[in-house]
Amino acid sequence: MKLVLRFFGLLFTVGTILFLVGVAAAAALMWHFSQDLPDYSQLQDYEPPVMSRVHAADGSLLAEYATQRRLYIPIQAVPKLVTNAFVAAEDKNFYEHGGLDFGGIMRAGIIYLEDRLSGRNKRPQGASTITQQVAKNFLLTNEVTFSRKIKEALLALKIERAYSKDKILELYLNEIYLGMSAYGIAAASLIYFDKSVNELTLPEAAYLAALPKAPSDLNPYRQRDRAIERRNYVLDRMIEDGFVSAKEGQEAKKAPLNITTRPTGAHVFSAEYFAEEVRREVYARYGEKKLYEGGLSVRTTLDTQAQVLARKVLMDGLVQFDEAHGWRGPVTHIDLKGDWGVTLADVRALEDIAPWRMAVVLEAGDHSARIGFQPPRDPSGAITKVRDTATLPLEGVKWAKPTSGPARGKIPTKVSQVLEPGDVIYVDPLTDKEGKVKDGEFRLRQIPEISGAILVMDPNTGRVLAMAGGFSYDQSQFNRATQALRQPGSSFKPIVYATALDNGYTPSSIMLDAPLEIEQGPGLATWKPENYEGKFYGPSTLRFGLEHSRNVMTVRLAQDVGMPLIAEYAKRFGVYDDLPPYLSFALGAGETTLLRMVSAYSMIDNGGKRVKPTLIDRIQDRYGHTIYRHDQRECLGCDAQGWTDQPEPTLVDRREQVLDPMTAYQITSMMEGVVQRGTGTVLRDLGKPIAGKTGTTNDSKDVWFIGFTPDLVVGVYLGYDKPRSLGHGATGGGIAAPIVKNYLKVALANKPPIPFRVPAGIKLIRVDAHTGMRAGPGDSGPAILEAFKPGTAPPDSVAAAGYGNENWSVTPEDDRAIRSGTGGLY
Repeated sequence: MKLVLRFFGLLFTVGTILFLVGVAAAAALMWHFSQDLPDYSQLQDYEPPVMSRVHAADGSLLAEYATQRRLYIPIQAVPKLVTNAFVAAEDKNFYEHGGLDFGGIMRAGIIYLEDRLSGRNKRPQGASTITQQVAKNFLLTNEVTFSRKIKEALLALKIERAYSKDKILELYLNEIYLGMSAYGIAAASLIYFDKSVNELTLPEAAYLAALPKAPSDLNPYRQRDRAIERRNYVLDRMIEDGFVSAKEGQEAKKAPLNITTRPTGAHVFSAEYFAEEVRREVYARYGEKKLYEGGLSVRTTLDTQAQVLARKVLMDGLVQFDEAHGWRGPVTHIDLKGDWGVTLADVRALEDIAPWRMAVVLEAGDHSARIGFQPPRDPSGAITKVRDTATLPLEGVKWAKPTSGPARGKIPTKVSQVLEPGDVIYVDPLTDKEGKVKDGEFRLRQIPEISGAILVMDPNTGRVLAMAGGFSYDQSQFNRATQALRQPGSSFKPIVYATALDNGYTPSSIMLDAPLEIEQGPGLATWKPENYEGKFYGPSTLRFGLEHSRNVMTVRLAQDVGMPLIAEYAKRFGVYDDLPPYLSFALGAGETTLLRMVSAYSMIDNGGKRVKPTLIDRIQDRYGHTIYRHDQRECLGCDAQGWTDQPEPTLVDRREQVLDPMTAYQITSMMEGVVQRGTGTVLRDLGKPIAGKTGTTNDSKDVWFIGFTPDLVVGVYLGYDKPRSLGHGATGGGIAAPIVKNYLKVALANKPPIPFRVPAGIKLIRVDAHTGMRAGPGDSGPAILEAFKPGTAPPDSVAAAGYGNENWSVTPEDDRAIRSGTGGLY
């Protein structure tokens, strides 16, 4: 008996020693690993990378920029249904344990020993709680080692003591990766289901909760069956844990897994050029990290309806010009042997020119061709089995006159004269004369060689309402509205005339339109500026010179005013930073951008106030604080608390006055004449007050038209990216102005005609349109109302001869006086 007692005493002693040694060893181990633990207190100030979002003026989403697509959402905004799904799937005892699930740890340990003893070298099964996952995701690495697991456990215990369960769950739900570039449940809800978190159904919430284990292995397109199986496992856990009833769970398990692709984005509004310009500006202002991780909310100036319209009229204008010059041939040619859909799917198609579609000619006959459309791809990138076909009738290829060969310029009489099997082409739905789509019939299209841009601006604020920088952003990301430096041609003349009007001239001042020679210096040829028509009209008013874009008159005016002064005004208007003092620049020989030109016209339109063009109204940080605002005007009285019969709030406008308001109205009135009687008469039948100016450069390499109403400015530029002539007779009035007309026709359709505001001090006097003198009751010539500043009105009568005579000529004496600069102002 004593031996037995001694034996058990020895066992107890040894056990106690071993226990104490084990405790000491565990304590030493914990002390060792706790020496270099990360500082868990940083979780309190955690700011995860959050994507920045760009919105249109009406709140529509244009673009998202992120290294991790994440939207941070507080736990209070997460429905209980969603938190229950994640707790059931990841850590059913989350609200009971203190950071570690010892039962789970024991199970994982036993399974690990069984695998080792049986020779299976499997990855150890995890037993991490949600708290441990927070510790790993935020503070540690993903390496599979015991030291990392020990650190993870120690951190989990510390985190549980420092933070509430809700805070830990909030960190977890916003940090986890859920596949398809989505980080956090808010972003995943939008990407997978196009819903906010509080709109998720039970099966949708269960699917998201299934993803943290292996998001790439549960892709709803590539591993659909496995994804549904895992979703149903989560639903079973929710039933078992009492989060949902058995009936609700079984009904949810029968629901299909429907993934909804988000239709939002810049492409929806044809605003890719606009969104990219915004991205560049935000990047330049705040840097890469702030843009892609700072969670900025950028509210832009984009009017979505205006943008869709602007892009459409530009595309139509480019296509109309291109098709008038004939058919250049198919995109490429493919072999039709085998499955033509697979071969066609490998041909790169432009993604942003809908309703255009890429197709291949399967058969070509006399009266029609059978075409097959490029098959779509599912979100995983796989080619679908869809093989749609349609008909391309002769009517759809009538425009396609060959540009070379014996049939050059001839209208095709057979489809087979234009196309052959294997040709890869673009088509769009064929419409009748009333614009109705003909079912199953399509029209041949080709990507235009000519390019250009359109820009729409609010002249009072400088807000860019719409912008398209080319035919297709997918084809070329070069923005011709902001990056293309091109000669504005005659569209620069209003700056020259505004300079003159602001310095003593009137719209009725007479300038000689006659042959002119200018010596350019030793060794240089004499410059002889010419009018577009090759004719001269003798002494004419400045109004006539601008309305009919008289080059020689403009050069003479620039001689009299002085190019240094014109250069100063060009700088004021922001057209050029440093205009060389050469007379040819008075005709728009310098290079500038469409954005600068539209901004300059906006200053004329708004009465001479400086405007800073902008694509951004405001920018907010991740906390909703405004860190940038374009409108810097002061609002006096806006901070009043309630209504106490105080005066209404007023806006204090401290913007620079770059042009006298009366001068601005005079030049505006003259540009109204461009539309009514001059080079922009294509817009006259709109029946609304519209002013504007055409622009055509030498050899018709660039054509412009910038038109405006009292509250809208629209500018269009067209030309080849590698400058070359647009063809004989190509002018801004014939090519660019119709595009502006098509835009304004829709934009102004439901608006009353609003006249341009006449500033105080302006006198409207009836004058003879040819002489600029006061029109008497019995005068037979055409009369107009002309705007004069105080003290500049013409006398009652004048003895003049030769006005408006196209055969007018200059005597040698007059010519010498003109060239010497002494005979310009009549």
